[in-house]
Amino acid sequence: MLSPSMEDYLEEIYRFSLSNNVVRVSDIATRLDVTMPSVNNAIRNLHNEKYLIYQRYKELVLTEKGRRVGKFLVERNSILQRFLLTIKSDCDVGAEAEAMEHYLSLPTIRALESLVDFFENNNGCKQKFLQHCEFRKQKGLGLTDGYME
Repeated sequence: MLSPSMEDYLEEIYRFSLSNNVVRVSDIATRLDVTMPSVNNAIRNLHNEKYLIYQRYKELVLTEKGRRVGKFLVERNSILQRFLLTIKSDCDVGAEAEAMEHYLSLPTIRALESLVDFFENNNGCKQKFLQHCEFRKQKGLGLTDGYME
């Protein structure tokens, strides 16, 4: 099982590989804004776990396992971003999805995916939900912001 940090590296390697023929350690360091030693350590771990093939000073090549898991990680992030956009969460959607993705179980993510799909295919229900949210906001109902002070 991958740690959240290793998931982030694999997800970014997979994303980068979708639009680039060659993936280099320096590309990933730049994309994730981390040091080369950090990337090298992650690459070594991912290589040892058979997610990718890496030879020093050569490009990174995802294995079938790496592509399969990388695709899952990107899809999981996309589902969470779609969920946050669907419910009109007033947050940094990318950062929030990133924070959520490592801590939600697969059944929960599947349930959120079903909810997003339901709202996308039942716009009237989505509008009622959003009206309900606005009503609660106007009435001052729900969790207070006191903890943020």
